[in-house]
Amino acid sequence: MNAVVPDLLRQSGLRPTRQRLALGRLLFGNGDRHVTAEQLHAEVAALGEHVSLATVYNTLHQFKRAGLVRELAIEGSKAYFDTNTSNHNHFLIENNGELMDIPGDAIRVEGLPQPPAGMRITHVDVVVRLTKDASKE
Repeated sequence: MNAVVPDLLRQSGLRPTRQRLALGRLLFGNGDRHVTAEQLHAEVAALGEHVSLATVYNTLHQFKRAGLVRELAIEGSKAYFDTNTSNHNHFLIENNGELMDIPGDAIRVEGLPQPPAGMRITHVDVVVRLTKDASKE
């Protein structure tokens, strides 16, 4: 997949800079992922790459605008970036903050309101929160 990242960036209209390539390889090199900017920053630093946290945020937002990742706002201030951009929802494991995909056809949402004039609904995010069942221990 590493050889594909430069092509993926170019096809999305992004120049394959050193930082974008390093972050892209981490994001797109091993299947779909859910990461925060802080997690990605720690991973790239562990590889010996010098990329600031601000650059990680900027790059993730560039990837989002290019349609390469989806941003999920969880609990208001925590943002996850999802490399699976298909229509699907998520389980959130509350005790560790881990996100897991729920297949797109597993949840039906009915009764959505009409959006305001001049607006359209692009996506509905459903997050099903999980916690360990103490009775099963």
